[in-house]
Amino acid sequence: MGEFYSLLPQKTMENFDKEKTYSIAEAIEICKANHKAKFDASVEVHFRLGIDNKKGDQQVRSAVSLPNGTGKTVRIAAFVSSAKEKEVKEAGADLVGGDELIEEIKKSEKTNFDIAIAEIDMMKNLAKIAKILGTRGLMPSPKNETVTNNPAKAVKELKKGKISFKNDDTGNVHAIIGKVSFDKKDLEENFNTLLDAIKKAKPSSSKGVYIRNISLNSTMGKGIKVSA
Repeated sequence: MGEFYSLLPQKTMENFDKEKTYSIAEAIEICKANHKAKFDASVEVHFRLGIDNKKGDQQVRSAVSLPNGTGKTVRIAAFVSSAKEKEVKEAGADLVGGDELIEEIKKSEKTNFDIAIAEIDMMKNLAKIAKILGTRGLMPSPKNETVTNNPAKAVKELKKGKISFKNDDTGNVHAIIGKVSFDKKDLEENFNTLLDAIKKAKPSSSKGVYIRNISLNSTMGKGIKVSA
């Protein structure tokens, strides 16, 4: 199945207890051992937060640069002025444009990209396609640092492994921290970086236990409880 699909000692799975909470190092070992898919699956982390997601001041939303990237290639659309187009293209943006790109998306309703960034002055123009982008989770926002007057820098950071995260309607945050082919230490470092960012994003109005539980799994793999 290839070198990065090799399984850890069988006793790792034999000793796995789905009700037990493991350290991140142990959880990563179990996740790798449990991976049997014939592709390099993503490693996913899920945080259940003690927030009231119905309150606007308790929304968790931010961005963080994972030191070892995610292993995933992202397509980036950059809505910028003509003066910024060249440097943004050189930074690695896949789609670059201003009003003409907005009109193209408005007409076709096609969004063949994973992330959108925009210059601050372009945001008012994006109102024409706000519904299209918004319903697909693609609308640029200052909260996840995708609205900026330095779009080239934003593109470079996103290409290197910067991710955005926000809570869903049930108060959970889901993120990818790499691939099962990653070295265990790299996955652990990415996890700890994300965990720190989640903690820093805690709303000041949130009371009680903030991080209620954490689980980790590979794509289609079993969930493993992780200690915070």
